[in-house]
Amino acid sequence: MLRERRCVATGQSLPEAKLIRFALAPDGLLVPDVAAKLPGRGVWVSSDRESIEAAVRKGGFARSLKAPVRAPENLADQVEALLARRCLDLLGLTRRAGAIAIGAQQVEDAIRARPALILVEASDGAADGREKLQKLHVGLWKRPAPTVGCFTAAELGMALGRDRVIHACLLQERMAQGWAVEIGRLSGFRAIVPGSWPDSWRGLGLGDADAGPRLAAAPSETTSDDEFNSGT
Repeated sequence: MLRERRCVATGQSLPEAKLIRFALAPDGLLVPDVAAKLPGRGVWVSSDRESIEAAVRKGGFARSLKAPVRAPENLADQVEALLARRCLDLLGLTRRAGAIAIGAQQVEDAIRARPALILVEASDGAADGREKLQKLHVGLWKRPAPTVGCFTAAELGMALGRDRVIHACLLQERMAQGWAVEIGRLSGFRAIVPGSWPDSWRGLGLGDADAGPRLAAAPSETTSDDEFNSGT
């Protein structure tokens, strides 16, 4: 079973993969712990902007920690930035493991071989390129590919060792599962598929931390970097 924690904002018990852990620094500063590795007592909040802001506003952190707490004014923005960085860092691990296709031709070849686990498209890439790949996927596999489009070509390039990356596709199921969980947490702070993209690309298992039925069951906990790196 998935290990559950209680959200201090809503009171709901949820799987850790849908929550963000926060730790208290020695000086009383509240610190987001997106990898859930910092020492000491922690508290958990649902992975979305509204819940974090409510926990600050209603004093949920201080009550749960039973100590004075200093929460940064931009706490939710900090969490979003850390989650985005984590997602990009994990993409870098897929490259080093040889578990990602990069570039239009490699992605096209991957789609022809099997249904895409996750298609990664630069938010500022040309529409015709990504639509060509989606049409190919629909033609071959009768459904759109699960798609992430919340990073720029420059951000993807930095993560994947290139100047810019427009198209990529995850190839290894375990890594795709883990990445989908992290993208699900990020979806509480930003749109995973831009609003101007086709509606049919939404609701494909990447808008929540369950990772969706297409990617089978999510890991029992938030995926560790070591598990991700092993690809097993």
